Amino acid sequence: MSIADLNLKILFAHPSYRLAEVFQQRRLDIESRQVWSGENLSMQVQDIDVLVISGLWSNELLKSAKKLSYIQSISAGYDQFPLSALRKRRIRLANAAGVNRDAVAQHAMGLILSFARQLHLARDNQRLNYWRPMISSVRSREDDLRGRVMLVVGLGDIGTALAQLARSFGMKIIGIKRDISKPPDVAHAVYPPNKLDALVSDADFIVLCCPLNADTKNIINTSLLKKMKSSAYLINVARGGCIDERALLEAIQNKDIAGAGLDHFSEEPLSSKSPFWGLSNVLITPHSAGETQKYEVGIIDILTENLKKMDLDDRDFTNRIV
Repeated sequence: MSIADLNLKILFAHPSYRLAEVFQQRRLDIESRQVWSGENLSMQVQDIDVLVISGLWSNELLKSAKKLSYIQSISAGYDQFPLSALRKRRIRLANAAGVNRDAVAQHAMGLILSFARQLHLARDNQRLNYWRPMISSVRSREDDLRGRVMLVVGLGDIGTALAQLARSFGMKIIGIKRDISKPPDVAHAVYPPNKLDALVSDADFIVLCCPLNADTKNIINTSLLKKMKSSAYLINVARGGCIDERALLEAIQNKDIAGAGLDHFSEEPLSSKSPFWGLSNVLITPHSAGETQKYEVGIIDILTENLKKMDLDDRDFTNRIV
C-alpha cells in the first residue's frame, strides 16, 4: 500500500516555516495545506488526519480534531502536548529529535566561546567606537577554554553533541543523565540528577540540554545558583521553565555568577520591559538555537517516514512519544 492509498489529509501549522511547500515538493499525492497563525485553527483541523505543529498547539484543538490520528511536533520539545489525552484518543505523537541536534549544540558552544573570548563586550565597545586597551587585571581578560569544566545537564543527543565539540577545545566534560548504565564515552564522568547540587561548584559552564518535565522544572533555583562559582556562566538551550528566572536575575545582579546565555524563557517572546535585556553579561537569543536553513527538510523527512508506517505498530514510528 502506498501513502496515497491511505487518503490522508495533512495540516501544517507554523507562523514561519514553509512546511507545506517542502512537503508538496515530494509529490506524494497527499492532500495538504498550511495555516500561518492560530486564528481559526480549530476550524481547520476538523477533517484533518495528520497535524504538524508546535508553538500554535492548544489543547482545545482536540475537541475539534475528530479524525486526528497523528501529530508531528515541529520541535524536539513536547511538553505542550497533553500526553495522557493523546493516549486515551490513540493519537500518535512524534517529535523532531535529531533534526537540529548539531545546530543547538553549536549554538551553545557559540555562547560559551562568546563569554570566554568576551565577544559580547567587544560588540558593546564597537557600538561606542571604543578600542579597549590591554588589561592588567588577569581576571578581567579573555581566556581560552582548555581545562575548563563544563557541566552538561541532559546528556542526550544534543548534550552529547555539545560534549564532543567541547572536548575539541580541551574542556573537561561532566554529564548529568537519568540513565547512567550506558554513559556516552565523550564525557569524562556521568552522574544521575540527584548529584547535580554537589557538582555545580566545580563547573565553569553549566549547560541545560534537558527536556522540561516535573523533575527539571526550576532545576536552576536560588539554592543551586548560590553553589555556583562567581566566575561561572549558565547556558540554557533547553526550556525556560527549567530556570527560576527571578532567582537567576538576582544572582546575576548580585554578581553571584558571571553571567548567562539564554535561548529560552518561560514566556516568549520576552517582554521588552524585561530587566534581562539591560544586563551586559547576559546574551539573549530568541529561541533560535535550533534554526537552520534546512530545518523544514528534516521535519518532512521524519513525517514522510512515519506516514509510510501509519498502518504498522506504534513501536515502528520514528521519534515516537505516544
